Amino acid sequence: MSRLASSLHARRVGQVTTDALLVAAAYYLAFVLRFDAGIPERYEQLLLATLPFVVVGKVAVFGLFGLYHKLWRFVDGRDFEAMARAVVVASLLLVVVLFLLSPGDDDPPRGVVALDFLLTFAGVAGARLLVRGIVERRARFTLAARDAREVLIVGAGNGGQSVAFELRRNPQLRTEPIGFVDDDPRKRRMRAAGLKVLGTTDELARILDDAEPHEVIIAIPSAPGVLRQKVVTACRARGIPVRTLPTVFELLSGGVDLMRQVRDVRVEDVLGREPVRAEIERVGAYLADRVVLVTGAGGSIGSELCRQIARVGPKRLVLVENAEGALFEIRRELGEERHFDRATSVLADCRDATRVREVFAEHRPDVVFHAAAYKHVGLMEENPVEAVRNNAVATRIVAAAAGESLVERFVLVSTDKAVNPETVMGASKALAEWAVESAQHRCAGTRFATVRFGNVLGSSGSVVPIFRRQIAAGGPVTVTDKEMTRYFMTIPEAVQLIIRSGDLGRGGEVFVLEMGEPVKIVDLARNMVRLSGREPDADVAVEIIGRRPGEKLHEELFNVDENPLPTEADKILAAERPPVDPLWVEEAFARVESLVYGGDPAALPEAVSTLAREREELGGALAERSAPAVMDGLGAEVPAVTAAPPEASLRRG
Repeated sequence: MSRLASSLHARRVGQVTTDALLVAAAYYLAFVLRFDAGIPERYEQLLLATLPFVVVGKVAVFGLFGLYHKLWRFVDGRDFEAMARAVVVASLLLVVVLFLLSPGDDDPPRGVVALDFLLTFAGVAGARLLVRGIVERRARFTLAARDAREVLIVGAGNGGQSVAFELRRNPQLRTEPIGFVDDDPRKRRMRAAGLKVLGTTDELARILDDAEPHEVIIAIPSAPGVLRQKVVTACRARGIPVRTLPTVFELLSGGVDLMRQVRDVRVEDVLGREPVRAEIERVGAYLADRVVLVTGAGGSIGSELCRQIARVGPKRLVLVENAEGALFEIRRELGEERHFDRATSVLADCRDATRVREVFAEHRPDVVFHAAAYKHVGLMEENPVEAVRNNAVATRIVAAAAGESLVERFVLVSTDKAVNPETVMGASKALAEWAVESAQHRCAGTRFATVRFGNVLGSSGSVVPIFRRQIAAGGPVTVTDKEMTRYFMTIPEAVQLIIRSGDLGRGGEVFVLEMGEPVKIVDLARNMVRLSGREPDADVAVEIIGRRPGEKLHEELFNVDENPLPTEADKILAAERPPVDPLWVEEAFARVESLVYGGDPAALPEAVSTLAREREELGGALAERSAPAVMDGLGAEVPAVTAAPPEASLRRG
């Protein structure tokens, strides 16, 4: 037996022995307290005859309720609920045996049964509370090292108290908590975990000046970005470093011990809006025991999709990726780090129609998330043919294969740059949205949906990694226009929206996240400089370099012909818009593909801009038709998806 197994065995034996003694004492005291003048002889005989059964029976019930699977120093409210249930069941069992089965000539007085219940619960719960109290008291009065860093904790709730307890319990960290800051008026001037609540975040400047801590820890996992920004601003002005507990999403995805999860404040922590959270096991339940296929599985969005989908237990997860290294990494992570062994790696290019059909025929997916796309705006301006081939034509190919294979649900990952597009990348994603909407009319057996959102922090193509590299190099941090704004969200938020939308979709919808207020890029750059511990313009220059061709000053989430409608999901909207004519989509793709495969990149940007205007005009005209006329138009025969270029030309050269 290993040393760890031996220790666990000894701990459980000690817990069982303690409870057995407490149960025996409670049963004996119940008789003593019931009979003030001494226990009558006949009841004394009953006590001796039934004591072994009572002790063994109650301890066995306690074991069934899991009372011996946790260290007593860590008991909490849920453990006390389990104790109460266990004692109730054990007492009912005692009543059944003593009164119905009648092991002796006499039944115990009912007062004995009631007293036994109360004394047993008091003993069992009290012993655990005593152990926890001793451990906490020992930690509370542990002398801090002379060179210990003093820490002020923001948040006096469970998270803050846990941080304080862990800091005291681990003197090797050389960190001493000195107090809390909390906005709950009920906690003002009160004590939590032995530390005083010094005031609210509105008083943080005064508290920092008075206490002069070496560091501040934000211990509120659900803290909004506005609060984090307030704390960071006050601390940076005084040169005090700030760290934070992870967000709720990170905690749910984690499993690392508390103090190792305390990290530096990141830019996504101070966006100034409440992050969207969802219980992935609940919103993604429709993926359980299904075959799920993710294209672009090695990208920033695709890989996070794979991580979260793996948590809901799909029957099989098919990872489709064109980049060998990225595919290897996500497959290795799922298997080695997340212990998910039902992933299948498929090295394939979504632009190859034959290969895509082969993949669908082999794996027969139930749900498809199409995340494969080029995202870098500048590169796509320089390579417009590849932008349209990869973002638009490939989407059309994958959507057609999904419809032919009778896939239940298909979700396209789109972008706000597809709204009133002014760049090749935006136009290519607008084409992709039209292709999916057209596929819905052609393949009614599949639920097609599009998910549209703003910039994703930390993703491939995001401005944040660029700013980080520029700051690390000492600057300058380059911003194209001081008035430019963008909507931002985190990768986990984006993926939650994608997965949730897959369940919301009934056919042809475009879903959009309520993104709050847009963020000024220059403010984002300055905040990132401050989070690095330096001051913008003084330590790291922030330069305005001018907008690039086609770059918008402000992004939009809805086209002019779209109306935002609420959905049953919190913070997710649906874009109501005129239906697209599938025949026009086929004609539009034929025109675009003639340029793509004819090698005329110079004419492509203007062509896709013209198509965007045509789509808006034709959509309005189609919406004005009568319902029967619309249905007649949609019911017309639609040319095959591969009609424009020969199939072989869709393959990568």
